Amino acid sequence: MSDQSSLAALLELLPLDDLPRTGWVLAGVPRPESIAGHSLGVAQVALALAPGCDPPLALDRVLAMAVIHDAPEARTGDLPRPVGRHLPKGAKRAMETSIADELLGSLSPTALEAWREHRDDETREARFVHVCDKLQLGVRLVGYVRSGQRGLEAFAAGLRELDCGEFQACERLRQELLAEL
Repeated sequence: MSDQSSLAALLELLPLDDLPRTGWVLAGVPRPESIAGHSLGVAQVALALAPGCDPPLALDRVLAMAVIHDAPEARTGDLPRPVGRHLPKGAKRAMETSIADELLGSLSPTALEAWREHRDDETREARFVHVCDKLQLGVRLVGYVRSGQRGLEAFAAGLRELDCGEFQACERLRQELLAEL
């Protein structure tokens, strides 16, 4: 655990409220969702779909991961996919791990454990949150399309390719999103 106080860590997370999701910015979406808005949306998708999963998921861990999964972006911003392709292999992951250790280690051991579980993607709960992360993008996409935003077809491709086989509740939402698009 870091020497940084909980207040300092909480204050350092505040930029997530204002930092926009870069993919939407690059696509020309005016006033795109923030990183914090995205994290809340992932938690909402998870909360909606988790009760439909069998066997049941540990909802406390699922929600902790959903809320904290993008916390390092408070320092880095939301790096778009094209940037990641130009970094040395493993550089982005190493940077995010270092930031998470510093920032979330001060926030709480629970926050850091949740972030690491999400990063490692080895538990059923972590895999579920990763799927919910992609589904939230689909929900946001439908919202933008309904508001008249055009030129977002590339975002639907990831939704079409998303494997929800482990979680039937997720697959039902994916199909509903695709039918809407």
